[in-house]
Order: sequence, then structure tokens, then C-alpha cells
Amino acid sequence: MRTYEVRTYGCQMNVHDSERLRGLLEDAGYVRAPEGDEADVVVFNTCAVRENADNKLYGNLGHLAPVKARKPGMQIAVGGCLAQKDKASITKKAPWVDVVFGTHNIGSLPVLLERARVEQESQVEILESLDVFPSTLPTRRESPYSAWVSVSVGCNNTCTFCIVPSLRGREKDRRPGEILAEVEALVGEGVLEVTLLGQNVNSYGVEFGDRYAFSKLLRACGEIDGLERVRFTSPHPRDFTADVIEAMAETPNVMPSLHMPLQSGSDQVLKAMRRSYRRDRYLRIIEDVRAAMPDAAITTDIIVGFPGETEEDFQGTLDVVRQARFAGAFTFQYSKRPGTPAESMTDQVPRDVVQDRYERLVALQDDMAWAENKRIVGRSVEVLVAEGEGRKDAATHRLSGRGPDNRLVHFAVPEGVEAPRPGDMATVEVTYAAPHHLVADVFGAVRRTRAGDAWERAQGAPAAAPGVMLGMPTIGAKPLEPAAGGCQAG
Repeated sequence: MRTYEVRTYGCQMNVHDSERLRGLLEDAGYVRAPEGDEADVVVFNTCAVRENADNKLYGNLGHLAPVKARKPGMQIAVGGCLAQKDKASITKKAPWVDVVFGTHNIGSLPVLLERARVEQESQVEILESLDVFPSTLPTRRESPYSAWVSVSVGCNNTCTFCIVPSLRGREKDRRPGEILAEVEALVGEGVLEVTLLGQNVNSYGVEFGDRYAFSKLLRACGEIDGLERVRFTSPHPRDFTADVIEAMAETPNVMPSLHMPLQSGSDQVLKAMRRSYRRDRYLRIIEDVRAAMPDAAITTDIIVGFPGETEEDFQGTLDVVRQARFAGAFTFQYSKRPGTPAESMTDQVPRDVVQDRYERLVALQDDMAWAENKRIVGRSVEVLVAEGEGRKDAATHRLSGRGPDNRLVHFAVPEGVEAPRPGDMATVEVTYAAPHHLVADVFGAVRRTRAGDAWERAQGAPAAAPGVMLGMPTIGAKPLEPAAGGCQAG
């Protein structure tokens, strides 16, 4: 059997697309390459939003060139947003690449690989519109307890710093029944947490004319038995309405966490970015969310050094950070993105000024996040145990997972207690707060779950008997893998 490896760059949409690429390859008879082995097929799922995305891609392709030269039959494929943007230039710069495919035809990958093998020449296939809605494709999900579910693809916004709409196309919405059927099927397989995914989830329903479609979808998810946690990303302040806040507050399994991109706290910069809201509108949304859900953790995206940004503009961003009290922020230094209107704007901010502002923003945001996290010390938190969340867990002898508000929690398991499994729930008491995580060294109850059973089955081990345990031996729970930060498209 031929082996494969998928390397993913960029946002959650790419992460989910990579799950589909794995599903397609396994459906075609490929098997995942063991860790550390050289795969027969290496697929790059690229991002065009991140800085130096093309340099990183061609650097990695260059490293693979000698590997392919000494490994007969090896194939390299490049897909995703950068492939959609650069098209045939990829094979000109890296002629050893066998397949180039775009964001609209990921389902073609197995056929293109076979065609390249038979014809002994590179295959480039880039479609300008969606071929098949990705949710219909086979999927090889990374987690048995947490899953992405697409509600839409594409974006109708025209932000001047973002190239995503031209690469992902206009927004295409799935019908609610299809989404709910997928969620129900996932829950039937053991999944406890789903994250509803779209470039702008709040505009969901525009294609079939229902402006309340997203809040209805959240409430419908609340009716699904066995679904314990619902999250979504990313919303857009322009389309974030009161009915969504009400649905979040009134639907028990919709988690009190919200990722709301700010981008800038200056009305002048927001206008130049072509963001269709202003700082006062943004802050009112934050106030309304906190009025309905006082303990909600709110995270954001911020770009520093956009063309024309003055020190006064930047101070406006710092002021919003202070008022909003973000639990976390994905912060970016603006850099030119080929193909975007902002690339040709005058008044580009000098790099040393951008760096200085970035450092000041990060320092302030760390202080704000630390202050917010300190408020959690002493509270009991139910953690969905996760796999791979804590990079230092082996050294600290802790496990990790996410609380309902999506904060990362590292917790200790008492000696003599069987470690919880990924997908189980552990109730712990927070004893220490850092800017980017919490520590809980007071261990409480563990609830074994169907998701933990599913994880255990995936390891090839027999599942233990279910039940609610109270810190006794043989108990175990591991939390769900949470949503990560998105691209700058939100």
C-alpha cells in the first residue's frame, strides 16, 4: 500500500479540508505514513494569508526535491489557497511537483495523482468555482471526540487586506438539515463537541434568504441528545445580531466563548480596511454578550501597522483592548499580500514602527488576559480532556484540556488515579493563572464518556465500564480539542 502525509498551513478551514484530503486518500487505498517515515505521497494544504507563505512552501518543496530523487514513485501535491492563487507557476518554480489543485476541487486529488503517475507529467487543475460541496467528501477526522462541521464556504466581504474571497469564492451555504444530519451522525460516533465553521458564520442563511438562520441552527444543535459542546468560528461584527446572543445564552450546550475579530480600534483604519462596522458598534456587541453571559471568554484578531495607521489610531486599538478585556488575541503585523487592495496603498508604515506597536500591543493584551484568567482561580471547571494540547505535559506530569469558555487548563491527576482519556470530562479546581493558560492542581470528579470510549477504541484497547467517578482509581477523562485562531479573513 502507498503511504501519504498531509501537511497543513493556515486557518481552521484548511485544517478541516485536510481531514477531507486524508479521507479521500484513504478511500482511494492509501494509508497514513507512520511518524518519521518518508511517505509515498506528500500533500501540502497551503495558506495564502500568512506572511511569507510562498517562501515557506517553496522552502519545503526544495527540501523534498532530493528525497523524491532517491525515492522512485514518490509524488508531491500542492493544494489550498496558495495553489489557487499561483496556479501553474508552482510547477514552473518547482517542476518536481506532480499535482496542483485548488480550493474548489479538493475531491479531484486521487484522480490527479493517478493521472500524473500514468502520464508521467505534472497535473494542474484549478477550478474557479466550487465543484462539489466539501461536506459530501469522505473525511478522516483527527479527533474521535471533537469535530469541525462546515456551515458554509466562501466569503462575500471585501476587506482590503484579505485575499480569501478571491480564493474561496462567494459564500455558499449548506441547508440546515444537512448540517444537523452531519452533527447527529458525529454524535452517534462518540463526538461530544462540534465547532460550526465558516469564513463568516453570522451571514449564514444569506443564500436562502433567512437572516435568522444561524441563531436557529444554534438552537437546533441544542436539541441534539449527547452533544455537550457547540462552538463556532468566525463571526463578523457587521452581521452579529441580538438573536445570536440570545441563542448562545439560552442554549445550554452552546459554550460561553466567542471569537470576534476586531482588526483595529480606529474608525479611520477600519474604513480603510473596508470593515463595515466601527469601534462603538464593536464595543456594544461585547457589552451585550457579557450582559447575557457574564463569564463569556472573548478572543479576537488584531492587525498592527495597516497602511496609514497613525500613533493615534494605534492608541485607539489599545483603548479597545482595555475596554474589551479579551481572554486572548491573535495579533498580526501587517505585511503586503499580493492581490489585495491594501498592497498598493500609500502610507505604508515603516517596519520598525510596526514592530514597536506590535510589542506594545502584545504586552498589553498579555496583561489583560492574565487579569481575566486570575478571576478564574479558585473556581471549579469541567475540562474536556484533549490530546496534544499540553506540550510540556510529560515534564509537568499533567494532562490538558479546555474548559467551557475554551480556556486551556493543565491539571494534575493524583497518584494512584488512572489518567483520564481524551474525550472524558474532568472537574478540577483552578489554582494558578498565567496569561495563556490555567493550572488546576486540585482534582475532583471524572466523568467517563462515549467520546473517551471512542478514543480508547481508536487505540485498539478495550473500553472500560462507563460511570461517574469521584477521583477513584480506574477513572479517566480527556478533553476535546478546541478551536484555534483563524486567518485574517474574519
